Amino acid sequence: MSGDRNRIRVRVHGAVQGVGFRPFVNGLAARFGLSGWVLNDGDGVLLEVEGETDSFVDALQADAPPLSRIDDVVVEGIASTGEDGFTIRMSQSGAVSTSIPADAAVCDGCLSELFDPADRHYRYPFINCTHCGPRYTITKHLPYDRPQTSMAGFEMCADCAGEYKDPLDRRFHAQPVACPACGPQLSMEIEEIVARLKDGEILAIKGLGGFHIVCDARNEDAVAQLRERKNREEKPLAVMAANIVSLKTLAVIDDVAERTLSTSARPIVVLPKQSDNGLAPSIAPGLGEVGVLLPYTPIHFLLFHEAAGRPDGTDWLEEPHALALVMTSANPGGEPLVTGNDEAVRRLDGIADAIVSHDRDIVVRADDSVMRMVDGAPTFIRRARGFVPEPVKLPRTVPDGIALGGHLKTTVCVTRGNEAFVSQHIGDLDTPEALIFFEETVDHLLSITDVTPTWVAHDLHPDFHSTRFALDMAAESDIPALAIQHHHAHVAAVVAEHSLDGPVLGLALDGFGLGEGEGTHNWGGEALWVSGANYRRVGHLAELPMPGGEAAFRAPWRIGAAVLHQLGRGAEIAERYAQMGDINLLGQMLERGVNVAASTSCGRLFDAAAGLVGVQPTASFEGQAPMKLEALATNPTVMENGWRIDDGVLDLSPLLSRLADVGVEDGANLFHGTLIAALAAWAGELAAQAGTQKIALSGGCVMNRVLSEGLQRTLRDAGFAVYRPHVLPPNDGGLSLGQAWAVVCRLDA
Repeated sequence: MSGDRNRIRVRVHGAVQGVGFRPFVNGLAARFGLSGWVLNDGDGVLLEVEGETDSFVDALQADAPPLSRIDDVVVEGIASTGEDGFTIRMSQSGAVSTSIPADAAVCDGCLSELFDPADRHYRYPFINCTHCGPRYTITKHLPYDRPQTSMAGFEMCADCAGEYKDPLDRRFHAQPVACPACGPQLSMEIEEIVARLKDGEILAIKGLGGFHIVCDARNEDAVAQLRERKNREEKPLAVMAANIVSLKTLAVIDDVAERTLSTSARPIVVLPKQSDNGLAPSIAPGLGEVGVLLPYTPIHFLLFHEAAGRPDGTDWLEEPHALALVMTSANPGGEPLVTGNDEAVRRLDGIADAIVSHDRDIVVRADDSVMRMVDGAPTFIRRARGFVPEPVKLPRTVPDGIALGGHLKTTVCVTRGNEAFVSQHIGDLDTPEALIFFEETVDHLLSITDVTPTWVAHDLHPDFHSTRFALDMAAESDIPALAIQHHHAHVAAVVAEHSLDGPVLGLALDGFGLGEGEGTHNWGGEALWVSGANYRRVGHLAELPMPGGEAAFRAPWRIGAAVLHQLGRGAEIAERYAQMGDINLLGQMLERGVNVAASTSCGRLFDAAAGLVGVQPTASFEGQAPMKLEALATNPTVMENGWRIDDGVLDLSPLLSRLADVGVEDGANLFHGTLIAALAAWAGELAAQAGTQKIALSGGCVMNRVLSEGLQRTLRDAGFAVYRPHVLPPNDGGLSLGQAWAVVCRLDA
């Protein structure tokens, strides 16, 4: 295109609403002396500019606002109108093909104002601008404009309206713009909040996506009281500190972890503990790691500012501070996160000494996202606030539809065009409140993407609520409901994320998923050949007995005892597990094979190892025993002849027998090292038979850093291309994406 004066129409797709894109375009037009207009609509941002436009188009992409994501820019030449000046036009409604950005941490510009006594926003708990603040959690519908958010009821004062309308202001068209004169208000003064926390009280504080339960992380009495009230025995708690310098006294933070912690998403990152970090011992008992995060709302920053003595300016943010706060989700008894003010009073009674609320409604529940460093890169444990609703790019355009996940760590996924929108973490569908949250999430995600599904996907298990909901939805909408086997979905999620073609060998190293075909249907340690819509089970871990069925999930000692019986060493059970209950009854169950399920689960293999070496005989939360076992694995070693492979079945009986005769630390190292070597040998053999060099790793056990890093390294050294999830968790939080991809492949077939 020449540098002569001309007029172009530009369509910008991506996350370009609610990020200051229109004021940015307005500024670019002024910079290059162009006339025209810009507006939001259902497809993203539409604009026309007239003048010398070459440099404008380049700068549009190169200098875009920090929170924006441009997927593509379509430019077409049109006839000149000869108009003068540039305007931002009213948004237009219509079919939606754009998306809302995720919530973002307070930007440096707002922090400077927050701590400037001369600024009218000084110490205002809801300061924000086009570069930061709430987005997804306050938005009801698109286009993203104030009337479509929970800020609709707050009429801007003259000062805020002036900033909102000024193209040169940082708050130009910032939808949540507010100040102390016209915006939301906190129910308790920051000074009182900090004083109560220092006195050892436990508070519930309303944030972006829900309430947090907060207490002094250095006060063991307060932390122990929180655990008792919340009925959270030993599950680790996240800790917030003022800045990276302060966090480095609590956890070992390398450059990658620091960058991850400091992104606008502000996730919790699980990192190795610093020795003598001064935290209450019960923050993460028995574990070598602790989850830490940085402040991301103005309220968080004000807590640390108050504790620091209210210094002027922002220099204090670079200094170490002693205050460390427990920040855990306010969700009693494993229920969904509390979001409403009245709901907090009702559901947090008996947990919090006081409730700190405000009058800006939370439209969408969103827990803090949680990540862990694996193989030098962040891996999701839980994906929610700060990342949702950023879409996953699909290899091609697919029919609109919805996948409803499983039962644990549930998410739902909506496909639109070549994008997959995976919801925030919903959690386990075990309570009426969780089912309501699940259905709310389905409705909101469909609304916000403007998708009418042409298909619905679900897990193979007929008793999951998500399955029943899918079948009801299909019947009501007259669309097909398609069941996808659990571990096929795990592998398909990796295939979709990495756009893998042709056959792939998938290792689904998981807890539980209903299988199909002959034999046991309690799958969980599977080798699958996957190609397009097709999958075939080509191998699995040897079956382990689970006495009492699901009761064994929280009792690793029971699985250890059952393995001893399976190995012909049942006579050792009574003495080894004498303190664990009615051993005689367990022995009768094992002898008679009554109420003893069989499972190929990799998660249960970890439990068996923990039960045999004496790590965490009973678990207070899912995965506790494997987490403690991993924490003890400092130098993995390989047992010679520790496994057998027979017709695709990987049998680790020799290793399990050996674990019954070694100490805890030796057992942890022997188990991890031998399992890595065994899985690598098994996968290599099966991949060769399948004629592929591509191996996909997924399932909850892939979050085990020792296992994942060791297995990837061994397979890569053997010449395989290894893929694992990066944009979603490898656990069941990524299941919905895999279901969706498996279905669209089936529909294409």
